[in-house]
Amino acid sequence: MINLFLLGLPGAGKGTVSEQIVDKYHLTHISTGDMFREAMANETKVGLEAKSYIDKGDLVPDEVTARLVEERLGQPDIKEGYILDGFPRTIVQAELLEEITKKLNKPLTNVISLEVKEDTLVNRLSARFMCKKCGATYNKITKMPKVVGTCDRCGSHEFYQREDDKPEVVKNRLQVNEKMNTPLKDYYQKNGILSVVDGEQTPEKVFESVDAVLSK
Repeated sequence: MINLFLLGLPGAGKGTVSEQIVDKYHLTHISTGDMFREAMANETKVGLEAKSYIDKGDLVPDEVTARLVEERLGQPDIKEGYILDGFPRTIVQAELLEEITKKLNKPLTNVISLEVKEDTLVNRLSARFMCKKCGATYNKITKMPKVVGTCDRCGSHEFYQREDDKPEVVKNRLQVNEKMNTPLKDYYQKNGILSVVDGEQTPEKVFESVDAVLSK
């Protein structure tokens, strides 16, 4: 069984490689954003607790997020393993995750860090734009709509660029994320489960490298 945590700065290609891993290994992809939305929509006890913080504009405390992760990892669809995306973000969260996964007997087997140079990430993220209607994400360099000016998913013709995808904002965001990622890499390096993959390669080559780690 593969239980994976993917690390990488925004724009490193975590979304793309996650899809490829799910296709090949049938892992359950767990994104913290989706998990929050699902728990709040289903009005689970911990979902409602998280919502009470979000509605006030407060950060959801680590303990509540951890309970949400525990609830999600305990669900029956996680037969083949899982990919965690967006959690843990801090050492405290990593320690909480370790306790949860021990309790559920679903410990992390791999942590893969996708490494990409800052300049490449700035170029990639600044090229990103989205469909105004359905939120589908495109990229001027790597993923244009199949028909120019028309969203593949919903057929809308209106697109926009998020404020946080503008170059000056992107640089700042990357530096903040790098500060958070470095301690996590050290933590998992010490635990002996960290592998580093060159995210500068083509998406196909990135997946080959990730696949080589996972198939060991």
